[in-house]
Amino acid sequence: MNSSTKRKFVLVTIVYWFLLMYMVAALVWWFVALNTQNNIMAEMRLVEINKDDPHYIQKTEIINQARQRKTAQYIGEGSTFLVLILLGAVFVYRATRRQINVSQQQQNFMMAVTHELKTPIAIAQLNLETLQKRKLDEEKQQKLIANTLQEANRLNTLCNNILLAAQLDGGAYKSSTQEINFSDLVEGCVENFTVRYPQRKIEASIVESIYLNGEELLLQMLVNNLIENALKYSSKETAVNVSLKENNKKIQLKVADQGVGISDEEKKKVFEKFYRSGDERTRKTKGTGLGLYLCKKIMQSHNGYIAMTDNEPHGSIFAATFNT
Repeated sequence: MNSSTKRKFVLVTIVYWFLLMYMVAALVWWFVALNTQNNIMAEMRLVEINKDDPHYIQKTEIINQARQRKTAQYIGEGSTFLVLILLGAVFVYRATRRQINVSQQQQNFMMAVTHELKTPIAIAQLNLETLQKRKLDEEKQQKLIANTLQEANRLNTLCNNILLAAQLDGGAYKSSTQEINFSDLVEGCVENFTVRYPQRKIEASIVESIYLNGEELLLQMLVNNLIENALKYSSKETAVNVSLKENNKKIQLKVADQGVGISDEEKKKVFEKFYRSGDERTRKTKGTGLGLYLCKKIMQSHNGYIAMTDNEPHGSIFAATFNT
């Protein structure tokens, strides 16, 4: 949360507590005023009774009982209003706080997307201008073309993530499931990342011929996002492990890295939409905060779930489990 968001949150908190205390004070004043008036009216009625009246005690008891009923009524009504006020205040406070957090996350997302879009476009433009203006040997030309294609794939992945997130949130995505060789799909994703990142070490342990009913595009995006996330948050010297197995009618895909890991506080937030730790302007790692959110949504659409645990001695393990 940056300084601007903190100021907004502090202002909202101050206003919230001021209004809440004002309403509670007004409610207490209302009770005291009504109960005082009730006591005065009861005392006036008692004074009007003649002490020599043979029914004096009976009339006195009736007046006192009426006074007690009124007091109980005021207490009951006041307590009901107090509970409603507190419930409403808690709801408004939580909704306002959630809205401020969402606004901050959307702002972070826009800054991240702007950076993520500009970088591959700038690299592709520079490579194409180099090819156009200079006569390069075949090896250098192929290297520039490969680099341009890699940036184009990165741009395409980003656009697909944004479009899919919007479609899933809006309920506009229409899925069509079929039986898929999940083992071949995962192997294909691993091979693709091996080609794209030849300097990185990706170890795979994939059981062959594991079939799954699902949508190929979504499952491919799931695997790609998990592998890319592991590569992004671990150093180039460490390996990323991808495993796929089936046991007890459950298919489990695991992607483990040896990065810095995730704190216990952030473990509850990593699957939230737009969530990224730190400040977008100072963060070195690339991303928009949509990858893990999409993984969770994809798993939910495939009757499965995804969880994150610590990797020993350091790093993280993301496990996607499908019920067959």
